[in-house]
Amino acid sequence: MLLGTWLDQQLVAFAVVAGVLTVIPGADMALVAQSVLSRGRRAGYVTSVGACTGLWVHAMASALGLSAILMTSAELFSAVKAAGALYLVVLGVLSLRRALTSTPGALVATATSQDTRRAFVRGFLSNVLNPKVALFYLTLLPQFVRPEDNVLARSLVLAGVHVVIGLIWLVSYAYFFSRVSDVLRRPRMRRALEGVTGALLIGFGGRLACERR
Repeated sequence: MLLGTWLDQQLVAFAVVAGVLTVIPGADMALVAQSVLSRGRRAGYVTSVGACTGLWVHAMASALGLSAILMTSAELFSAVKAAGALYLVVLGVLSLRRALTSTPGALVATATSQDTRRAFVRGFLSNVLNPKVALFYLTLLPQFVRPEDNVLARSLVLAGVHVVIGLIWLVSYAYFFSRVSDVLRRPRMRRALEGVTGALLIGFGGRLACERR
């Protein structure tokens, strides 16, 4: 009975919508690619977990009504948006710098424990500092909550579905990059991809800075 309650048509519809939105290229995918390029598959996986943890923070805030405060305060929204945009731009600049200054014989380094923590933080902050994620949950989740539902429980279930889909996609994406590591380790290819991901991150940061609520 409980399974039938949650596995309803609206939940399936939400999963489809969330899946489509998840596979659209964005900052998360650029960060995961960058992590794999610079520190290997493990770093890509950890960045994926960090990004999805950031999604869950916004989901919890939305379910508890805290995100509404962010959306109604123009100053707070602008401050968080500016911080998120600046963060993405800084990551992009660092990636471009590596593309321009890396030595011809440089290979992908093995991730240390400190690199792993940094990979998690990069993914986490990229979403936590993005108020558009909060807006996504505030606008989309209510469309799939039925009148008879417990709003908090239903919202968390929907958010959980989105986070799981996102994690599966990003981890799969990191795995793909690691599988073609022989090509990516060629100096010219690696520098080119570092430059592309850097430019994408700067572009995503600029777009976030220009977006309105």
